[in-house]
Amino acid sequence: MIRLVLTALILAAPMPALAQCPSGHEQAMSCADGKVWDKSSKSCISATG
Repeated sequence: MIRLVLTALILAAPMPALAQCPSGHEQAMSCADGKVWDKSSKSCISATG
């Protein structure tokens, strides 16, 4: 019984780490044709203005 509990704990230990959001990581962003990514506004803006 103790081996079963220990095995379950060992297998479940990494689960909280896998469930966390990927905060601090950058995600790829693509804008529509004719638009570019603006870091300050964090949105796509017109490439000409």
